[in-house]
Amino acid sequence: MGLIDIELFTTLDLVGQAPGGPEEDPADDFAFGGWQAPLIDEVSGAQVDAAYEGTDALLLGRRTYDIFAAYWPNAGENPFAELFNRIPKYVASRGEPELTWAGSELLGPDLPAAVRELRDRHQKVKVVGSLDLVQTLLREKLFDRLDLWVHPIVLGSGKKVFADGAVPTSLALLEPPAASPRGTVLLRYGLVEGVPATGDMSELQD
Repeated sequence: MGLIDIELFTTLDLVGQAPGGPEEDPADDFAFGGWQAPLIDEVSGAQVDAAYEGTDALLLGRRTYDIFAAYWPNAGENPFAELFNRIPKYVASRGEPELTWAGSELLGPDLPAAVRELRDRHQKVKVVGSLDLVQTLLREKLFDRLDLWVHPIVLGSGKKVFADGAVPTSLALLEPPAASPRGTVLLRYGLVEGVPATGDMSELQD
């Protein structure tokens, strides 16, 4: 059985909207599109490169797919372009979009069932951006790993990783947090069965 990995760039207040550029989410009147660019350095870039090793499929929401389909086929010689153009792309959408990017496939209306099928078909499926899709995967607990690159800024507005309707979920830190020179911290979590436990702090006192 394969793995579903979610890869997200976020701020300290867990805004994950439009890190890549000003025009990424123009319809949402988001004033901080492209907030990630000033904070990228060689360390965080190398972390991202390593995270995609072995990836054999992408799972994308409609908006992220449109952005990727307009950019990566024409990106020239680039390791990510080579990877993304080569592997299958699966798109979650309530509509019937025209999928022009070679190797693209629209998932059926039963998204949980379709994602479970992807696990049987691939070894390492990456979910990139696609915050609306991520909300569904988090609610349904249809992921295995969550990579958060937390950047040292607070925006105060924008779509968040954990929006209203998030369900109680337990996660385990898979490796020590890794910081980059400009202050971005990679947090890598794995899904744990069950809901968060509770306790009484007084029981920890002597």
